[in-house]
Amino acid sequence: MATVTEWIEGARPRTLPNAVAPVVAGVGATIQLGAFTWWQSLLALLVALALIIGVNFANDYSDGVRGTDADRVGPLRLVGSGAAAPKLVLTAALTCFGVAGVLGLVLVAATGRWWLLAMGAACILGAWFYTGGRKPYGYAGLGEVAVFIFFGLAAVLGTVYVQAGRISWEALGVAVAVGCFSMAVLVANNLRDIPTDRVAGKVTLAVRLGDAGTRRFYLALIAVPYVVTVLLAVWHPWLLIALVTAPLLRTPVRVITGGGNGPGLIPVLKDTGLAMLAWSVLACVGLSLS
Repeated sequence: MATVTEWIEGARPRTLPNAVAPVVAGVGATIQLGAFTWWQSLLALLVALALIIGVNFANDYSDGVRGTDADRVGPLRLVGSGAAAPKLVLTAALTCFGVAGVLGLVLVAATGRWWLLAMGAACILGAWFYTGGRKPYGYAGLGEVAVFIFFGLAAVLGTVYVQAGRISWEALGVAVAVGCFSMAVLVANNLRDIPTDRVAGKVTLAVRLGDAGTRRFYLALIAVPYVVTVLLAVWHPWLLIALVTAPLLRTPVRVITGGGNGPGLIPVLKDTGLAMLAWSVLACVGLSLS
């Protein structure tokens, strides 16, 4: 039976910045529109956290029962390691999805943005079918696209729209930036897993691009947020403070360009996530000051 520590590790806390960052960036764009409401932002954050923990447990379950996690290089997987029964991990995933659904329903009912229910349902279905179902899209190289949509565009723009009733070019810009950061985290993860994913038949984008192509793709992705920063700073100069987060990516860039692999890539996920979170916080401050 898995311990509390193993369950926490199975929830993949290193991925939580992927849920927090888009809401924080969205709050900045909402403040810029003069429509910030603290409790609505808090509910949006809780929905995002429940979704990402749910998708992590669902991924653990689906990959575990398929045997994809039989030979893991990265952090603990509950089902693949035998630490927890598949049914328990599945129950944890569905519980998280249920919590996200209930909190999302409360938020939508309180604001009257009823069409967002469809977006919420799409997020939950996207989370499950990433590695679940007969033909999971994560096994077909579409995981990065989904991350960009759900933890970039949907999370940022949903946070803005539910409060302001509209979106802005600034909101779209930070959504693209956060989406690229989130993609970079997944790309680093899948770069590490190329050898085992090939054997398991999991054809991720990293498997399709190959080692060298995946490394170039990672570098391109982490450059996008800083290009967006400079472009938006033409109208909102305070956004330039987000550029101070670039040095946080120095170690990941060195590892990626230096050919680091296997366990050596694990810190890249953490550092990229922290850079994304720091960028989002400072972008929020920059938009608020503007």
